[in-house]
Amino acid sequence: MILNFMEVLLNLCFKTDKFVAVMIKNFSLQFCQKAKYQEVKTLKIMKIKLLAIGKTDHKNLIPLIHEYQNRLKHYVKFELEVIPDLKNVKNLSEVQQKEKEGELILSKLQNTDQLILLDDKGKHYTSIEFSKYLQKKMNAGLKQLVLVIGGPYGFSDAVYKKSQGKISLSKMTFSHQMIRLFIVEQLYRSFTILKNEPYHHE
Repeated sequence: MILNFMEVLLNLCFKTDKFVAVMIKNFSLQFCQKAKYQEVKTLKIMKIKLLAIGKTDHKNLIPLIHEYQNRLKHYVKFELEVIPDLKNVKNLSEVQQKEKEGELILSKLQNTDQLILLDDKGKHYTSIEFSKYLQKKMNAGLKQLVLVIGGPYGFSDAVYKKSQGKISLSKMTFSHQMIRLFIVEQLYRSFTILKNEPYHHE
């Protein structure tokens, strides 16, 4: 499309006076450079990783989570990584368990990642607001957004210090395994909102 546009402009160069021809040529070059830059920029797609502690035991949740994972892949590079449950937790205090889980969470991060915790004390969003939140992250050129679902006792102090935000999905309390389904569905919903697709209804 860009090349066709250039050909039209260059043909005009031969049919107009010299001054106008030069102006058209300069404009066409600037237009093409800008268009190419925008095309390259759109290729820099943000990745989203969801970290969760422990495998999903509820068999009914697994196919639903997979369903929305597969849907999400049409919009964004998405990965759900499950950190194995700690062994011999009976010998650990709550604080010790959070610290060990925290070490595993932090070991999964890269320097350029932005860490956001799914926490009951986090900020509440409507689905529309959450879609705008994701759009801002993408516009900012973020390489990877990491969302984390903690263990049964929450997060360690080290994870809180490393995090760059907290999101709460509800004022109610849900099992951590159900939260996996809810956040994956909300991510999918957000991208359908951004694409103006008929999934979300106010």
